[in-house]
This record gives sequence, C-alpha cells and structure tokens, in this order.
Amino acid sequence: MKDGNELWKDRCPGGMEQKTLGEETIETFPGLMDNLYQALRQTADKFPQRPAITDNYGKTSSYAQLLEQTDLLAEFLRKEKQIGEGTHVGLILYNSAEFCTAFLALQKLGAVAVPLPGKFRKSEVLPLASRAEAEYIICDEAYADWFFETYSRERLVTVTDAEKGWGYREEYRAAGFDEETGGRDAYPGGGWEKPAIIMFTSGTTSRSKGVLLKNYNIMHAVEVYRRTLGITEKDVSVIATPIYHITGLVALLGLFVYTGGHLYLHKFFDGARIVEEARRHGFTFIHASPTAFNLIIQAGEGTPPIESLRSFACGSSNMPKDKLRRLHQWLPKSSFHTVYGLTETTSPGAVFPDDAASSPYIGSSGLPVPGTRFKITDENGKEMEDGQVGEICISGTLVPDGYYKQTSDTLRDGWLRTGDLGYFNRDGYLFVVDRIKNMINRGGEKIWCFDVENELEMMDGIRDAAVTGIPDELYGEVAAAVVCLEPGSGLNQESIQQYLGERIARYKVPVKIKIVDKVPQTPNGKTDKIAIRKMLMEE
Repeated sequence: MKDGNELWKDRCPGGMEQKTLGEETIETFPGLMDNLYQALRQTADKFPQRPAITDNYGKTSSYAQLLEQTDLLAEFLRKEKQIGEGTHVGLILYNSAEFCTAFLALQKLGAVAVPLPGKFRKSEVLPLASRAEAEYIICDEAYADWFFETYSRERLVTVTDAEKGWGYREEYRAAGFDEETGGRDAYPGGGWEKPAIIMFTSGTTSRSKGVLLKNYNIMHAVEVYRRTLGITEKDVSVIATPIYHITGLVALLGLFVYTGGHLYLHKFFDGARIVEEARRHGFTFIHASPTAFNLIIQAGEGTPPIESLRSFACGSSNMPKDKLRRLHQWLPKSSFHTVYGLTETTSPGAVFPDDAASSPYIGSSGLPVPGTRFKITDENGKEMEDGQVGEICISGTLVPDGYYKQTSDTLRDGWLRTGDLGYFNRDGYLFVVDRIKNMINRGGEKIWCFDVENELEMMDGIRDAAVTGIPDELYGEVAAAVVCLEPGSGLNQESIQQYLGERIARYKVPVKIKIVDKVPQTPNGKTDKIAIRKMLMEE
C-alpha cells in the first residue's frame, strides 16, 4: 500500500490533521475553509482589484466584481427562485463568467450544482438532469428549448446576450430584481460535510454514475493542487476545455478562486488561440488533456518559446512519451506534471512532483497525493507487489462516500476500484498501463494498449493513434489500430507494422491498421474505443 502523506511529506511541509465528520474520520490540511464561496470572499478581501476572470469576449472581472456578481446572483436565486440549502440545480452553460458566477452563487446558498455536459444531445442531457433530481436549470439561451417540456418557465434561469453584456441582466429585469440593492445578505455557504456537486462520470447516459462530492472533497482537492503544483496569485491560466468537467470546475476554477490567480475563458478549444494568447497575456500554467496538448504542440511547435509558461498539468488519459519530449524540446524551461485522477477522486489522485519530460520516470503518473492511499490488487482483491500489474484502488479524503442514489461495486468499504490497470515502482511512482475493459487478451498473452499507442506516436509521420482489440477466430482477440498521419507522410499499414515489429513483441503488433483523418473521441474529449472497435470490425 502506498501512503500519499509519506510520499509527499518532504515536498508538502505543514503536516495533516484528522477531522471527525459524524462516524467518519478524514485526514486533511489544517485551516481549510468550508467551501469555495468562503475562498472567494477571502480572495476578494486580499486582492480586490486583481483580475479574476476574462471571458471569451475580453471582458474582465476583478475579484471584487466577481464577488459582487456572485452575491447578486445568489440573492436573486434565493428571493426569486427559492433556491437554498440542498436544492439541486442543473448548469448547462458555455465557458463563461456566467457559469463561474452561477457555480459560486450555489456554493454561497449551500445548493447542489449539477454540471450537465453541453456536448451531449438533448436526449442524453434530460435523463441526467432527472437522475440528479435537478429542481431548477441555469442554462445558456442556446439550450433553453431543451427544458421547456420538463420544467416550467419559473424553474429556468436563462443567460442571454453574454457577448454584449451581463448574461443575467434580462432575468433580473423581468423579475424586477434591483441590482443596486440586492446581494447584501451574507451567507456562509454550505458546511464542510455538505453535498456540493453531483457530477456524472463519462460514458453513455445509462452507464454514467452521479458522483456526489462534498465540500471537504473539493477544498482538499484545491489545496492538494496548490501545494503540489505551486500555484499562487501570480499565476495566469486558461480554461479552454469544457468547464463542466472535474478538471475545469475544481482543478482550474476552484483552484484559481482559492489562490487568487487570473483565468481566461475560451468558449471553444483552439490550439492556435491558446498559443497566441499565452504569448500575449503571459499564461504561466496550462492544465489540459493529452488531446488538447497534442493540438497545442501542432500549433506552437517550431515557434519561439513562450517565456512566461513555467508549468503544465495533464490528466484524463495517457500522455505519450514522445509528446512530452516534443513539448519539452519546444519549451525547455517549463515543467510538465502528469496527473492521474477521476471524477471519483475530485480530480487529483496522483501528481508528478517534478518535470516528467526530463525524468527517468517519464511515463509515470506521479506519486499518490496527500490524503490518499493506493493499492494494486489482482482480480480477487489480493494486494500485489511493486512492479506487478493489477487494478488501481484508492481511498482517502478525495474519494466520496458514494454515488447519488445509486449503488456500485466501484465504491465499496471506503475504496474506489478505478477500473484502471497499473503498477508502482520501488520509489512509489504510479504507472498506468490501460483500462481493464480495454486490455487485449491475445490467446492468454496480455497487450496493454497504452504501450502500443506510445510506440505508434513515436513514429515519424504519425500524429495520433489508438489501439483496441477485435475478435479473432484463432486467438480470441487481437490488436488493431487507427492512426492519423501527418500530411505527406506516405505511411501505410505495412510500413507501420514493419516499424512496430522491430520495437515490440510480434504478438503486440496490430493485425489491422486503418488510416483516419481524426481519431474518434467521446463528447468528453477522450478516445472513443467503442466507436473505434466498431469502425474496425465493420471492415
């Protein structure tokens, strides 16, 4: 078993303390506030004129203004909509100041935010809102029609004309709400042990689970990130991937409200825009997915280094070693921190403490963070030794009590069974090798998809790749792949197979390789292995 407190004790001084919550005892950092609204108020007191958020259209709010906007919206929601402690409220908004304010206002009221995925379709979103028992919906006007069949007009709060002004102004005007006198009432927000977010895991609507996160999960997570990544009020970053993901909501919005940094909000992801604005606005830190970093590398590689960028964080899935090295070659003064985490770990689970790109442990997801314990188990639940591959299991302060009105073997007896396969080396570094459901069993020989994908992406001429298993009459299952090529590469299935055959065992080489314009992704930005498998089997 690996104890995050021990692994980080020399890197995160200050120690931990135990807190009792009913029958439960947790370990956390001393002196944490109860919720993110309290963090916002403290930050606004310390840095009232410091820029907090710059939206997609260039409008900037200081921390004093963000607090005022949050207080006004909270008062409106309380007086006009009767939203209060424990009320479930769905949020489906673009990356915007209006989203940030809505989430923080719900924190002030002690309500439960239900972030809904804007990339999903109406038929996928409505069942999620129903399963979370969302009583109200705060939405962008582009989504309002989705909810009229299910919710009365009084149960909707619609953001309009956000590009031109403040998106809630029309709602205030229609209700006769006075912006000059509203927002004065003080509320402490939800308690340390109170529910704050119901966030659905990625997957189909029927399979996704509503993770019930409490304020202590969130506050511990932002302090973990502050300490392990060294984020301060001087940092400048961007949310360019969907803010409703756990990374956007906790690892960026929550973290920067907590520390007092400056966040830019992009409505849609654009790698070239990120590179250009990083130079112009002095971004110091970027946290994104491997897919996003791939596009950033494509847009910026070969251009002069961005001197302000000091660090990166990357989670959600496997970051190929070759991409790490290319990013480091372009930006040699920046450190790259791989992150392993899930919605069920409130974002961080393991963090690479130094620069992963220049480390002998490149390919690792880092060390289990303070407040967590990890173990690797076999299919019978027996703990395995260092170097042995098994299922990654996690317990601790970042792991919630359970899912919302749903039981699952994934969370049992205080342990999260992640469904990921990995191992620890003798120094406590975690290496994730695959998802259990994606592991290929070729006649008894196991193939980790990440291994083959990493080799593919190191080949000159390949931009992106994904590997999955397809049925085979002789072996039961064999490896197959889709690859996206660089323009003019001239590669084909035979040349790629020959390259792989010189670098990995023959049984790991994909028997079929399909050239595609783009590797399919889920709405959450992860590689869509189901769609890839279907594509390969159809042929």
